[in-house]
Amino acid sequence: MTALVLVRHGPTAWNELGRVQGSGDVPLSETGRAEVRRWRLPPEFAGYGRVTSPLCRATETAALLGLHDARRDPRLVEMNWGAWEGQHLDELRRELGDLMKAWEAKGLDFKAPGGESPREVQARLRPFLAECAVGGTATLAVAHKGVIRAVYALAVRWDMTGPPPHKLRDGCAHQFVLASDGTPSVARLNIALCEDAAP
Repeated sequence: MTALVLVRHGPTAWNELGRVQGSGDVPLSETGRAEVRRWRLPPEFAGYGRVTSPLCRATETAALLGLHDARRDPRLVEMNWGAWEGQHLDELRRELGDLMKAWEAKGLDFKAPGGESPREVQARLRPFLAECAVGGTATLAVAHKGVIRAVYALAVRWDMTGPPPHKLRDGCAHQFVLASDGTPSVARLNIALCEDAAP
């Protein structure tokens, strides 16, 4: 069994405005940089292998955490939201009404026009997870909400048609254990990176 720890990047201006980011290369905001500077990785993760999404909000988060040698892996990029990137999800729900509800009810198969579904994100992550497991080296990855949710859904067999069994908090690390084939299971969720983080 091999440990995998996932950390979401710090906040961006689009996060603060409620815009859909997806695979767009949006940098951290000044507020986001200040927040990440307060984060401290638990000492137990010090010897872990380091990897990051190549998107700048993830690479900058990794650098601010002191993970300057983290390798970049394109399989860790955020889910592609296609035509909806940059738009407000609440506005899309108002504009599309029942059609949006029907799409969101698809859970793992929900996909924006020209975008990617969570199931497709899982498909591109599976080889990454398998490689981590085969290598046998505990790994810490800086990634994105959609990536973390995709791994979590695999771990707990959540089909994403309703609320997740556990809330995945930002500003936290989420630890999984990988079986020999890369299949994840939950070890610990919501490991606070700030002393004053909400429980």
